[in-house]
Amino acid sequence: MRIAAFIFARGNSKGLPGKNIRPLGGVPLIGHSIKLAASMPAIDRVFVSTDSDEIADIARQYGAEVIVRPGHLATDTAAEWNAWQHAVTYLAERNYCFDVFVSLPATSPLRSKEDVQGCLDLLTEDVDAVITVTAASRSPFFNMVVIDEAGHCSVVNSGDRVTRRQDAPLVYDITTVAYVTTPDFILGHDRLFAGRVKSWIVPKHRAVDIDDLYDFKVAEAFYSMRNE
Repeated sequence: MRIAAFIFARGNSKGLPGKNIRPLGGVPLIGHSIKLAASMPAIDRVFVSTDSDEIADIARQYGAEVIVRPGHLATDTAAEWNAWQHAVTYLAERNYCFDVFVSLPATSPLRSKEDVQGCLDLLTEDVDAVITVTAASRSPFFNMVVIDEAGHCSVVNSGDRVTRRQDAPLVYDITTVAYVTTPDFILGHDRLFAGRVKSWIVPKHRAVDIDDLYDFKVAEAFYSMRNE
């Protein structure tokens, strides 16, 4: 079974400019994803899909192969799913066939091999995709609200009449630690949750998803603790 790893990295990040190549522990964020993928014997090849020449150069320095992403798939409004479809089609046109698709976003540099392998192990014949999640700190049954046009608040899940926190279902945040699926599923569907999805639970200290400077500082703190 051939497993291919992908890192999708746009060059025009708005929340934290230059995010994908910002150094963490002396290594660009994208380098952490590439290095982890390359260290796993199960992974056959590592690709970076990007619209940025700078990101492409750094990706090659860390040993990844580059897929040039078209500009229309690298805008703020472009769905990453379409970039996934482009990458799979790009490789098929170049006669590279593989069985399992693994996305390892650069924004989760604290992931472990255990997290990636756990996702791979969950992808069975009756599962279309595997995502990573972490325990949510807020619950839609108690402390998450929506605000209407008049400024009135209501609990997101107010209709379920859960009155005790202990009775509320456990809820999880989706993380960007890893996504695992197949090329056929990507090409045959328009979204991840169109299929049967399972999840691998990641502890919070490995689930930091870097979107802005605050997230980056949190990642730096956990990274320093891990390497002390």
